[in-house]
Amino acid sequence: MTVLSAGVPVHLPRPYQSYTYAYPHKTAYRPLSPQPSLADLWAGESRQSLSLYLHIPFCEIRCGFCNLFTRIGAPEGLTGRYLDAVRRQAAAVREALGDAEPPRFANAAFGGGTPTYLEASELERLCDIAEREMGVDLRAVPLSVEASPSTATADRLAVLVERGTTRLSLGVQSFVEDESRAAVRPQRRSEVEAALARIREAAVPVLNIDLIYGIDGQTAASWRHSLDAALAWRPEEIYLYPLYIRPLTGLGRHTDQRAADREWDEQRLNRYREGRDHLLSNGYEQVSMRMFRRSDAPPQGPDDYACQTDGMIGLGCGARSYTSKLHYSFDYAVSMREIRGIIDDYTATEDFSRALHGRWVDEDEARRRHLLQSLLQAEGLAVAEYRSRFGTDPQDDFPDELAALAGRGWLEGEPPTWLRLSAEGLAHSDAIGPEFFSPAVRAAMADYELK
Repeated sequence: MTVLSAGVPVHLPRPYQSYTYAYPHKTAYRPLSPQPSLADLWAGESRQSLSLYLHIPFCEIRCGFCNLFTRIGAPEGLTGRYLDAVRRQAAAVREALGDAEPPRFANAAFGGGTPTYLEASELERLCDIAEREMGVDLRAVPLSVEASPSTATADRLAVLVERGTTRLSLGVQSFVEDESRAAVRPQRRSEVEAALARIREAAVPVLNIDLIYGIDGQTAASWRHSLDAALAWRPEEIYLYPLYIRPLTGLGRHTDQRAADREWDEQRLNRYREGRDHLLSNGYEQVSMRMFRRSDAPPQGPDDYACQTDGMIGLGCGARSYTSKLHYSFDYAVSMREIRGIIDDYTATEDFSRALHGRWVDEDEARRRHLLQSLLQAEGLAVAEYRSRFGTDPQDDFPDELAALAGRGWLEGEPPTWLRLSAEGLAHSDAIGPEFFSPAVRAAMADYELK
């Protein structure tokens, strides 16, 4: 696409390239050799404001757009064996952290998959692992949990609220049943509404509703219908996600050619702008391209669930961990066969004392990561904070990239003190993110063999 900026033609990149929720991307990770011990990795790292993430790789169904690390269902006893492995991993991590500087956690999150796939008693076990093995007081820190309508049952919600859950994120995606079927997420509107009623009755302080735009058959009217249905519950947060069709997913196996459709790009941009404007006019503030928070919603802590920050401890075979020098995890896959094998290997593991897969983060990658974490938020990047951390200015480190954004009209703020994306810049966050990836990360991602 070409537009005019100050009367000069400017070529715009395609808007939907990559959701930069973490950098470097997990497809840039590789098996580590040698495999460093966790004790060595965490030696010298700050333990004063850690984040804890526990990953549950089970769902009752797998949506057609999903490329997350999760499997459908669980044979008898698998969830119990999985939690046993999570407990062993937690004990190994806690031992590696040592007692010289006891860890302090600023927030916690349960994700997946669908954490509420676990039964109520298993959710109790999960909370016990966080508290007894890792030493997290879940009632004293923000705790976010992901759920689906069919698994947000009263008994599960009761456990989560009693154990300190402050935020529950419900994956609705659409309140229109035909659209749900088109996204290969069969659910009845009545079931969604019943789940929302149970969540409100349970009095979780923050309710988030996820919605998706770009679904086959979705129109401006049906999109507004879903937005209004969500707004009727006055959720503290709403996330608006563009639909992606990725390899090896249900939709990707049948409609992968649509990913190259520029008309679909424009449709998604239109739905995004409509959704953004509608939420802003209904008392919500934009936090990022995807996230909108009700203006009177309670704060969720200093990091606000920013799982990209240094000092992340991930437990479970789909979780990432971050130190200042290494991002690490277990193997990653999308196909169901490969995921099942990785989960089986994880549950059979006894020794969790070493990092297996990951990517080392040097000073250049750290600069890129810091810029992306800040610039892709509506608040933007404080130049003084960047300079304090790295001793340089972002304009000097990334002159070409930032000049390109300014030339497209996507950059505003108060240079040289603040860099902030314009409204259209935020709309194109999924194009901006990849432009700041290093050549090495780009090459690793391109060379990754998805399985």
